[in-house]
Amino acid sequence: MLSRVAESLYWMARYIERAEDLTRLLTVNFLALLDTGGNDSAKGWEPIVSITGDQDLFRSHFVEATSRTVSEFILWHDANPNAVVGCVNRARENARGVREQVSSEMWEHLNRLYFLVKSADHETVLRSPHEFFGQIRGGSQAFQGVTDATMIHGEGYEFLQLGRYLERAEKTVRILDVKYAAVSSLQDGSPEASLQLIALLRSCSAFEPFRRIAVGQLHTSRVAEFLLLSREFPRAVLFCLNRCQRSLSLIGTGADAAAHTRQEGPERALGRLVAELQYLDVMEVLGDGMGPFLDGLLRKINALHVEITRTYFNTQVILPDPRPQQQQQQ
Repeated sequence: MLSRVAESLYWMARYIERAEDLTRLLTVNFLALLDTGGNDSAKGWEPIVSITGDQDLFRSHFVEATSRTVSEFILWHDANPNAVVGCVNRARENARGVREQVSSEMWEHLNRLYFLVKSADHETVLRSPHEFFGQIRGGSQAFQGVTDATMIHGEGYEFLQLGRYLERAEKTVRILDVKYAAVSSLQDGSPEASLQLIALLRSCSAFEPFRRIAVGQLHTSRVAEFLLLSREFPRAVLFCLNRCQRSLSLIGTGADAAAHTRQEGPERALGRLVAELQYLDVMEVLGDGMGPFLDGLLRKINALHVEITRTYFNTQVILPDPRPQQQQQQ
């Protein structure tokens, strides 16, 4: 598969996943503030910006974090490269560049999502955002479903899965990092802590799956363990990295010796990361150790992305020797 095609498929999946994750965060935060009786203050909205990692960029354009400013920044602000509208637009442009690789149904669903966000009236959405958020999440999930059902499950499909699950793992770590900092200062089992843990689980679409395996009071350690180490929940970090590992192994099937040698970088980085999580005792990193652990985990996931990019997407272009042209000009 051409490097350009693989990269477009990888980023198309990451952008679609990112758009869904961001709108879910906004939805959960609106509902959480209603449940807690919180007002439209910076305390309730700054964590959402922190999860995106774009705090400095947000502060350069907005004085205060409110429901309106944060929603505008995350949904469509021109200066925000990770805005939902921008993500959907770039996903569509990547799909356009590899149109022969995606099914007609995939293209139709992506186009439908693109025109939905492009034609949205900003003021109407800001006044009543919940329906719009649901449409974006539904469009993203429909696209992923039709991808599984209509695309040939070859190398191109595996690059899509690699992008989707790496993006998902990164977002789960970011959400857990910011939300855990808020809940760790509260007494475990208190009503305030329970509401925070419910918001954390819902931010990852994990509340109902978690409740099916854990009854009784919510405990911070069990929620953190579930989001990090579950092998069955598709947004848990370990599940996502195991799925990335499967995609890398399938991408490498049938490759020549030189390709296998190049592939060792991503496989080694991912293998070490998976092994670290498989043997992790969550109790050892709870409390003050959780923040540094999650920061390190995020760095390793980003380093894995760099290895994937270096191995599969960077093409070495041989430029013409400039010296003959310079001699001719002289």
